[in-house]
Amino acid sequence: MTNPINLMAPEVLANPYPYYAELRRLSPVCQVEPHGMWAVSRYEDVLFVLKNSALFSSSGFTVAWQPAWVGYNPMANSMITRDPPQHTRLRSLVLRAFGPATIARLESRVRATAEKLSSGLVDGADFVKTMALPVPAYVISEILGLDHQLLPYFKQWSDDIVAITPTPASPEAAERIRGTIAKLTGYVGQVIEERRREPADDTVSELLRAEVEGQRLTDVEIKDFLILLLVAGLESTTNLLGNSLLFLANHPEMMARLRAEPSLIPLFIEEMLRYDGVAPGVPRIAASDIILSGVTVPRGAMVFPLISSANRDEQKFPDPDRFDLHRGSQGGLAFGQGAHFCLGALLARMEVRIVLETVVARFQRVERTAGEISYQCALTTRGPVALPLRYIPASG
Repeated sequence: MTNPINLMAPEVLANPYPYYAELRRLSPVCQVEPHGMWAVSRYEDVLFVLKNSALFSSSGFTVAWQPAWVGYNPMANSMITRDPPQHTRLRSLVLRAFGPATIARLESRVRATAEKLSSGLVDGADFVKTMALPVPAYVISEILGLDHQLLPYFKQWSDDIVAITPTPASPEAAERIRGTIAKLTGYVGQVIEERRREPADDTVSELLRAEVEGQRLTDVEIKDFLILLLVAGLESTTNLLGNSLLFLANHPEMMARLRAEPSLIPLFIEEMLRYDGVAPGVPRIAASDIILSGVTVPRGAMVFPLISSANRDEQKFPDPDRFDLHRGSQGGLAFGQGAHFCLGALLARMEVRIVLETVVARFQRVERTAGEISYQCALTTRGPVALPLRYIPASG
C-alpha cells in the first residue's frame, strides 16, 4: 500500500470495514498509523497472535496506556496487561468473585432498570445517554458496591482513560486525565478500606476474601482490577448496545423479526459481535522477530491484531459483510481468545439481551434522525458517541 492507513482517522473510525478489507487483500501484516504499529488483519494471523502470549506479550497495553506523561495508570497495570503465570494467578482469584452466580443475582435488577429507563426513550432521545450508558453503569456500581450518585461520572472517567495516547492532545487534556486517574484510584481505595472494615454482599468484599492455594490479591491488584472492570465493562456494553440499535434503525426488517421472535435475540447478539463488535483490536508487543503472512515483525514492535477485521475475513466467514442470524459465529473473536478471553463476556451478553428484549417489546421500530453519527476517538473500543433516534411505539 502506498500510504499507511491511519486507524484514528475520522473516516476510518466511522466505517473501518472497507479499509480492513483492503488490508486483508493487499497488506495483511503492515505498519499503520498511529505510531507505526504493525496491524494484523487476517483471521488466522489474528488468532495466532491472541493465542500465543509467549510470542506476543500483553504488556502492549502498558506501553499504550502508560506513557511517561500519565504516571501510574491502574488500567495499564491490571491483569489485562499481564502474561502467564502472573495473569493466570490473578484470573483464578478474580474468577471466584465474578462467575455465573454474580450474573444470575443481577439479572432481575438489570431488567427492572432497563424497563424503567425505557420510558425515557421518547422522540429524538439519545439512546446512548438514555439507556446504553446508564444500564452498564448501574450494573458496575452494583457489582462493585459503589455509590450510585457517582454514575454520571463513570463515562467521563472511562473516556479519559481509553483516550490516553503517547502524546496528550493538549496540556489541559493531560491535566484532566491525570486528575481523573487520581480521583478514581482514590475513591476505589476508600471503597476497599470500607469493605475491609464492613464486608458486604458485593464483588469488592468477595475479592478481599478470595484465596487460591493460600494466595490472596493485594490491595493494589484489587484496585487495578476494579478500575479495569469499570472502564472495560462500561465501554464494551455501551458500545455494543449503541451499535445494535443503530443496526436496527438501519434494518427495520430485523427489528420486526426480533419483535416476532424475541428468542432470536441471543443469535442477534452473537452476529452483531462479529459484524460490528466493540473492540477493533488489542495491543501486543512482539517478544522476538516473527514472521506473519510472509512479513517479519521485529522484536519489541507494537503489534495490533485487528479483531474486527478478523471477524469480517472472507476466508473464515463467507460473505462476511452480510448480517446472518444463523451464521453460527458465536461472536467470532469479539471477546478475545485464549488466556485473555474476556471475563465480562457473560455479563455483557446478559445486559445487552435484556435491553434489547425491553426495546423490541416496547417499540415497533426505531428510526435514524438527521445528521451524521460520530464515533469515539479510541483504538481499542468503537461505538457511537451519541445516537438520537425516533421511537415508534408498539400498537396495543
